[in-house]
Amino acid sequence: MLIIPAIDLKDGQCVRLSQGRKDAVTVYGDDPVAIARQFKADGASLIHVVDLDAAFGNDNAANQNALRRILQELDIAVQFGGGVRNAEDIKRLIDRGVTRIVIGTVAAESTDKLEELVDQFGARICVGIDARNGTVMTRGWENTSNVNATDLAKRVANVGIERIIYTDTTRDGMLSGPNIQQITAVARAAGVKVTASGGISSLDDIVLLKDADEPLLDSVIVGKALYEGKFSLADVYD
Repeated sequence: MLIIPAIDLKDGQCVRLSQGRKDAVTVYGDDPVAIARQFKADGASLIHVVDLDAAFGNDNAANQNALRRILQELDIAVQFGGGVRNAEDIKRLIDRGVTRIVIGTVAAESTDKLEELVDQFGARICVGIDARNGTVMTRGWENTSNVNATDLAKRVANVGIERIIYTDTTRDGMLSGPNIQQITAVARAAGVKVTASGGISSLDDIVLLKDADEPLLDSVIVGKALYEGKFSLADVYD
């Protein structure tokens, strides 16, 4: 199982939010590039970067500068999300060197638009499904939709999406363990590869994901547990 460390950017700093609430911010560093460099040194082959300000609808040049520096200074694959709304955003990110772009709100709000993006960019995009109690959240997790997570998973798979990143928003940043039942339900509903996100607190949680015996669940994003020293990537890859 691939372990993907997360770097969430707010005002150019590396932060974590509790349950995605922008008023519940913990700052872990003001040099995201240094943090990315350490993740790579510890064995990471892919980093998950999120522009939280963009996800909440606010442009922030400091976040974009941090992303640009990570791409320029480190030879590592980057998966990026946050505020990506159209083909122009995706093309700009690909041109900068982003390996994979995460689409969230667009996927939930317009299957037709998502299909157009899949036709244009193929496997360079994946869909982030962020859900609270099984219901999809959009617009930086501030809006509650009327869409069920497994239903959305089926829809995006039907238009050609090859990977879903599933986040349980009630567990994200809480170190409370992953929602394995819901993660596996999404994987089985969609029939495409799934990356788990939200709640990882220890290496035992990663073992639980492996033991779920779901071959489509092949990777997991880890954030707060790394920053709080619950374990390190070196522990995983040694």
